[in-house]
Amino acid sequence: MGYGEAVVKPIVEERKDLHEYISWLNQIANKWRTKWEESRIHEANPSNKPKFFLTAAFPYPNGMMHLGHARTYTLTDIYARFKRLEGYNVLFPMGFHYTGTPVLAMADAIKEGDEKTLKLFRELYRIPDEEIEKMKDPLYLVRYFHKNIKESMKLMGYMIDWRREFTSIDIMFSSFIHWQFKKLYEKGYITRGTHPVGWDPVIGTPVSMHDTKGDVEPEISEFTLLFFETDDGAYMPAATLRPETVFGAVNVWVNPKAIYVDALVDGHRWIISKEAVDKLRLQLRKVEILREFHGEKLIGKRVRNPATGWRVPILPAEFVDTDTATGIVMSVPAHAPYDYAALKDILRNRELLEKLGIRPEELMPKTVVRVSGVSDKLAVDVVEEMGISSQLEYDKLEEATKTVYSIEFKQGIVVEDIVERVASDIRDQVSRKYIVAAVKTLIAGKRVPEAREATALWLRNAGLADSMYEIINKPVYSRWGNKVVVKILENQWFINYGIEDWKKLVREALASMNIVPSQMRKEFEETIEWVKKRACARTKGLGTRLPWDREWVIESLSDSTIYMAFYTINHILRKYGIRADQLTYEVWDYILLGKGDSRKLSRKTGIPEEALKEAREEFDYWYPLDSRHSGKDLVKNHLTFFIFNHVAIFPRTKWPRQIAVNGYVLYRGQKMSKSLFNVIPVQQLASELSPDGLRLAIAISSEIDQDLDFREETAYSVIEQLRRIHNMIVEYRDIIVNYRKKELLDIIYLEDAWIMSKLREISTNAKRSLNQLRIREAANMIYYIFEEYIKKYIDIIKTKNRYFDEISKHIIAYVFDSWIRMMAPYTPFFAEEMWKIVGGEDFIINTSWPTVDDKYFSPQALLSMEYIDRLINDIREIVRVRKGKPKKIMVYVVDPGAYGTLRKAIEYIVSGRTMKEFIRNIVMDAVDKRKAANIARKVYGLASSLPLYLRDLILATEFDEKKAIEALHKWIEKQVEAPLEVRYVSEARELRGKEAYPLKPAIYIEFE
Repeated sequence: MGYGEAVVKPIVEERKDLHEYISWLNQIANKWRTKWEESRIHEANPSNKPKFFLTAAFPYPNGMMHLGHARTYTLTDIYARFKRLEGYNVLFPMGFHYTGTPVLAMADAIKEGDEKTLKLFRELYRIPDEEIEKMKDPLYLVRYFHKNIKESMKLMGYMIDWRREFTSIDIMFSSFIHWQFKKLYEKGYITRGTHPVGWDPVIGTPVSMHDTKGDVEPEISEFTLLFFETDDGAYMPAATLRPETVFGAVNVWVNPKAIYVDALVDGHRWIISKEAVDKLRLQLRKVEILREFHGEKLIGKRVRNPATGWRVPILPAEFVDTDTATGIVMSVPAHAPYDYAALKDILRNRELLEKLGIRPEELMPKTVVRVSGVSDKLAVDVVEEMGISSQLEYDKLEEATKTVYSIEFKQGIVVEDIVERVASDIRDQVSRKYIVAAVKTLIAGKRVPEAREATALWLRNAGLADSMYEIINKPVYSRWGNKVVVKILENQWFINYGIEDWKKLVREALASMNIVPSQMRKEFEETIEWVKKRACARTKGLGTRLPWDREWVIESLSDSTIYMAFYTINHILRKYGIRADQLTYEVWDYILLGKGDSRKLSRKTGIPEEALKEAREEFDYWYPLDSRHSGKDLVKNHLTFFIFNHVAIFPRTKWPRQIAVNGYVLYRGQKMSKSLFNVIPVQQLASELSPDGLRLAIAISSEIDQDLDFREETAYSVIEQLRRIHNMIVEYRDIIVNYRKKELLDIIYLEDAWIMSKLREISTNAKRSLNQLRIREAANMIYYIFEEYIKKYIDIIKTKNRYFDEISKHIIAYVFDSWIRMMAPYTPFFAEEMWKIVGGEDFIINTSWPTVDDKYFSPQALLSMEYIDRLINDIREIVRVRKGKPKKIMVYVVDPGAYGTLRKAIEYIVSGRTMKEFIRNIVMDAVDKRKAANIARKVYGLASSLPLYLRDLILATEFDEKKAIEALHKWIEKQVEAPLEVRYVSEARELRGKEAYPLKPAIYIEFE
């Protein structure tokens, strides 16, 4: 394979037998790529055809194009090519996303001589040292990879209209983004204030998904800090995401080996982990350390539960991560699997409990949340069911925690008797009565989400709680390699996605959209609900500056939400030489919203009126976006923001229509990672496997909703299949060339009617699958299933000595012509070459998806072949079991009238009527009612077992089993390797104990 001798060695043996064919595939790819570019066949302009506008996420060029990119773009291109064959005017454009800090971090790594980066560039990317030296300049670096990715996309044959290309730092694009942000600002969606953000504390800059290693979005949550008070008046702020469970807190955990501090936090004494100090300072807290000590010094002391007043002990727990929030954890064993597992460990240490003077019963789990019909101590039950025996079984405990938290959040109710636990040590009856009443009204008996919010608010108002922010999917590292933390930024600009009126519009848009795969809709719905304020600007990085505050650069997940609209008019702006300073707010309003007068705008800006009108008409023609394609990692941010911003700016008629989300890509079972050196550049793979081989391997390996595990073996397998198909086409080339333009003759043979019906089935079903983005399913039909049908048809006509009559020549030409066109979306270079071989005119992309006239569709032929295949399989199974050589085969079939009974049984099943009702109907007029009932029972059972496809065929046509066998008699004998006779049951003297039913003939085999 040769991915870089020093780094990646071949895992699978190279297929030297395919070298010559792969070389030929590369040659034809080069030939047709040149011809396509010369003919500009991928450029799309408004026409009288129905349009289809689709885009895929534009790449961030800080590395070479790899398999992850290739999957998204290849699936999009297959879909685009298919829609064009369907008759649509298809626009598939591409741009490049320069915005953000990743390229700065990479340039810095080169300047600093970072060994991993240099090794990646030299050995995997194979970049010469003189080029690497130039990449210390971030703009040179990003433009280098921009060029590489564009070349890779062309290499793969993507149907991209390159006239519309742009980068996110182009001055014209910045003008467009200024217009977008002014719109959001005018509507009150952009505000300024204090806001928590992911933060690189070393570089001193906010970070989001595209600024982190592995493109991980730092997920920030607000922890409630519950003040457990020591005897000397210090607070131990226990950090939790579930404050409502404080009523069941029986102790506090600390890590005995970690360092804690006694500190003044905003003037109050807090005991917290040492790691929490800098985190709190970044969150606008004044922190002064008084002393440091190990956590073991706290063990055995008691603190007061802020909600119940209980004095609970401080106990050791190794699971406590002092780098999470404050490093102080309250223990609620009834509802937190980690707590219950740690409690089990403690209870086994009787010596420690006796030394600390702690009675085991005071640590017993106390119910706070009840899940009706499930459990009132769910964590206890789940831990026991999973067989967790230690607090150090982290993987199992993580799974248990997710299960418990999810079930209790959705179904849990806070028990009423928490009221009795509240303020039990308060002697002032007036105060006690007031507190109890508040808890009873606000928290007890409430659903978990409501109780959670009410508990936190109640304790905060009482001065017994506070909060801090933490990254819950940590560790997350910035592109510079520094651990990301949370910082509260003052005077930060953010987009407020939490505005309810805005969310209503987004819900409406989502409801009107098609989401592929459909199960991702729920994730969109959940994201819409929880997303709130989102920092939209940074002080570092490439990009567009805020139009009203030039110190800030708009960040990468905020300037990439409606850029699809820019594709529609970018080439027109260049065509007329329009300058960015001419693109005023009013000009964008006219082009994108249809507001204003073109003549007045032309006089005011100097932009030709025809340019304004052309831009407006082009945008109006292409928008809305028909399909947006991206990876599932972007659902929780970019793709949801994409909907938000569209509904904020555009009218309903311009809201997007579909989002398609594909799964992740693995390489030989491993996650692709630059650190593992398995991010194989597409240029290398496409050279070694050919563009078409790589495209088809990607398409055939998994459906869009599944993760793709790429393996070279799959690519070699599909290349072999292409070679087989190629050989078939060459073998029948003369017939195809001479007959493909001729009218089909009348069909008189079963096999002819069958193959034409199968062509219609494949064409129709593959079309349906492609429209549903079931890319793998359609590919399997086209490249494998239909190939088997064609081979079978040719075998039949040869066996029947029809090699080749006029009818079969017409059919072969028609079938191969259609077959090649169905391959065009997947393997465009191969299909183009095959099209040329068989005498096709024009480029294959300019043809159409094949159709078969209704008159050539025969349910009877399809049913006949299904029946014959079943018969052959039954005979072969009998022979296999008997292990002999058949001398003669007798087949006794039902009379055609028997299918009336089977048809009636199917009708009963389809309408939901029972077997008893069917039998009653059949025996009603029968002479021998017992025999009729027995037959009816078996026929109903047979009908129930039939696949829907077969049921539909039986309902659609009359069928004579004997005639079907006679039509292919010679071919059937060839398959079973013995002479075969067929008779109706009514013609047989006796069946020697056997019975025949529809689709189930009686078979007798005489062996040698």
